Amino acid sequence: MSFRLAAYAVCVEDGRVLLVRHVSPKGDTNWTLPGGRVEHAEDPFDTVIREFAEETGCAAVVERLLGVDSRVIPAAERTVPGGPDHQNVGIFYEVGIVRGRPRPEPNGETVDPTWTPLGEVASRYRSSLVDIGLALFLTRPATGHVAPVPVTGPVRH
Repeated sequence: MSFRLAAYAVCVEDGRVLLVRHVSPKGDTNWTLPGGRVEHAEDPFDTVIREFAEETGCAAVVERLLGVDSRVIPAAERTVPGGPDHQNVGIFYEVGIVRGRPRPEPNGETVDPTWTPLGEVASRYRSSLVDIGLALFLTRPATGHVAPVPVTGPVRH
């Protein structure tokens, strides 16, 4: 089984959430929250600020911890075929922009930072990370945990 620890930013302003489109090396795309892998010896709090800046061009401040999600993605459901089962532990933070304007990641895998009305996310921009991040933001569970998101229809890992 492979393992990844990652930190993700949920940035909501005026009823809109900032999403980015991830483009894989194979050219596949999906919408996601800004964020990414925690580097060795890096604090996830610092990761979310770094990743947000890299992927959106904006400086952010963490406003609060929203929660943690741990999921095992069976090998058959992974977007990278031939790999083992994969566990992803995601730490979700609410962030606010302190300066900058959204722009694509230079020479990176994320493009099209897009302010998306919350009411349009469910019909057009779904992924398991987006669903979990928004569920944590909207419900603010005391435990910081939401039920797993089933991967069906337009939802992708």
